This record gives sequence, C-alpha cells and structure tokens, in this order.
Amino acid sequence: MTVNKGPSPEKGEFVRPLTRCQIDDRMQELGELYTNTSAHQVRASDASGQGRSAVFRRRLAGHMRRPGFELLVAETAGPSGATGLTACAYGFPVRGDGPWWEDTDGYLSESLLRVAAVGRLFVIADILVERRVRTRDQGREWNLARRLQKRLLSDHAAAIGVTMVDRDHADMLEALLSWGWRCLPADTRQASHLAPGRLLVLR
Repeated sequence: MTVNKGPSPEKGEFVRPLTRCQIDDRMQELGELYTNTSAHQVRASDASGQGRSAVFRRRLAGHMRRPGFELLVAETAGPSGATGLTACAYGFPVRGDGPWWEDTDGYLSESLLRVAAVGRLFVIADILVERRVRTRDQGREWNLARRLQKRLLSDHAAAIGVTMVDRDHADMLEALLSWGWRCLPADTRQASHLAPGRLLVLR
C-alpha cells in the first residue's frame, strides 16, 4: 500500500474568498485553472483549451452579478515561497422570488422550493479541483473539495446546496457523490432522465 507522506489539503492549502476586484485581476488565472482541472473530461469534439477557458470566464462574469455571489480559492506555497492557485469553488443563493439558475426550477421538488423561499438554498456553480482531489481521500472532511463546498454553505447559512452536473461527465458525477452530494429522487417535478443535466443536493 502506498503511503501519502505529503500534507493533507487542510494543512497544505489555504482557503480564502476573493473580492470581485480580485477576481477580475485573476480572471485569466482562473480560466487556466478551469482548463487544467477539466482537461480529463474533454472530448475530441470539444473546443480548445483556450476556447474552454474563454467560455468559463464569460460564465463566471455572468454569475458574479448574482446577489450573494462568493468565490473561494485554495492556494499553496511553492519551494520559492510564491503562492499558486490550486482550486476554486463559487456560488450564490437562489430565492423563491428571484431568477433561477440554468432552469433549476424545473428540477426542484416542493421541499426545495420551500427552502429557497426562506433564502437558505445555495447554488454551487463550479468546483475546480485537481484530479488527485477527486480520486484520493474523498470521504475525509479535510478533502479540499469538501472544505470548499462546506465553507460556501456555512458562509451563507445555507441549509441545502444544489449543483448541476452534465450527464456526460461521469467522472465529475462520481466525485460529487463521493463528496456527499446526492441525486434527487426520480419523482421531482419536471426532471427527466433525458435531460442533459442532473441536479444534485448537499445537506
């Protein structure tokens, strides 16, 4: 059995929020992180790394306009002492009287709609982590992805988190399930097994 002698993510990576100005300043770096962490999901027909980075940055810029938006980054110090970006997660609350996210309302059960109505439903739109975070120590509370998603929910006093995953991205779905996310029951409102996305919840 191989023993991991490196530091746990809890000790080796520092998690902090970025202001909107800081996000603007580091948008290129965030786009590169997206490209690097999603590379293993890319199909031959998908856009180039540069194109995927541009699509991500446009999506992020749109999400930044949502009330309550928050973006967390994880950074680690290298041998030279300089810090490098290793992970990112962001999201925003959704409310019963406001705009939804990517047609999420078609997937929500009545119980989730009630949670949204009192302002305690939080969308985690993206979790960008290295492949090692997806495949090692997924069930540990100090797993970096778990730390990021837990911090987002606790910062906003959210009772439940929701996220969407493309049905074609089996690797990401498996990772999310290992981090505590669960699929909605099959009887939720308009959700269909033919829909391109699947809604997951985190309690």
